[in-house]
Amino acid sequence: MAYRIKKLLGFLCAVIGVAAVNAGASAAPVEAKTVADHFSSVKSMSGDFVQSGPKAERKHGRFFLQRPGKIRFNYAGQSGVSVIADGKSLVVYNRRLKTSRLYALSKTPLKLLLDNKVDFSGSRVKSIREDGAQVTVKLADRSAFGNSNISMVFDRKSLDLRRWSLTDEKGLTTTVTISNVRQGVRAPEGTFVIDYAANREFNTTTK
Repeated sequence: MAYRIKKLLGFLCAVIGVAAVNAGASAAPVEAKTVADHFSSVKSMSGDFVQSGPKAERKHGRFFLQRPGKIRFNYAGQSGVSVIADGKSLVVYNRRLKTSRLYALSKTPLKLLLDNKVDFSGSRVKSIREDGAQVTVKLADRSAFGNSNISMVFDRKSLDLRRWSLTDEKGLTTTVTISNVRQGVRAPEGTFVIDYAANREFNTTTK
């Protein structure tokens, strides 16, 4: 009888041990490098976006992304706004207000989203947080763009990007949520072209 009890206890301990290992495996944290490598592997994509601003204003449209450094947002409706990054610069066109603002891409947090090899390591990583079905990575680089930062939210299972939030130096946050995403797509010719001459002329004539 004692032998049988000892054997039964051994069996139960083994079962409990396996269950604990499996539970630990399912709850294992997602490695930051795994998320970064997966996101880096997506060289191009397009889809719909909804932008929520710091005053709860909402805009929507279509976006195109191509590594390294290229993205375009075409806003729907009568806003007349488009945002284009060509790998070197980022321009914000507003045809309705007749403004055109040009920035160095390297001085904006979007650069961390568009790098050819996304890096979720070192001092630029401010936090990595898992919350149920999603993983949030917050990045900042004070030497490049001051107190601005970007937080990217990924699906925990697929590791696909779901949304990102840009917080500027004034603490104002704009969130972009993407949907109907297609990866590996070819953007129409001229999608990421910035007309620098027209931008200079426009800003010269409107001063």
